[in-house]
Amino acid sequence: QVQLVESGGGLVQAGGSLRLSCAASGRTFSSDVMGWFRQAPGKEREFVASISSNGRGTSSADSVKGRFTISRDNAKNTVYLGMASLKPEDTAVYYCAAAPGSGPWYTSRDDSNYRYWGQGTQVTVSS
Repeated sequence: QVQLVESGGGLVQAGGSLRLSCAASGRTFSSDVMGWFRQAPGKEREFVASISSNGRGTSSADSVKGRFTISRDNAKNTVYLGMASLKPEDTAVYYCAAAPGSGPWYTSRDDSNYRYWGQGTQVTVSS
């Protein structure tokens, strides 16, 4: 059974930091593009960051550039999202996702490219 399990969410004050983890199981994800998306109440899901299968290519939304960092450890089948200088508008449920069958440098902002999704972890930033 393929699973992506996010952890590390919680309540933090504005300006604080969190590190989300996404542990994959059920198959090898080392050849997949991995991404983070988020959905705030009443809003559509939006792209946050993506990382290529070799870990050397990354892409992030303008709203989080310079504050969020995506990384991965293929040996552990885990992808991370480091979040710093958090703002109340970062409050959302954060989802990790995997897109199989991509080249080593490929990243994607399009959620339709992602086949596997986690259940999400809540991040709440208080002002």
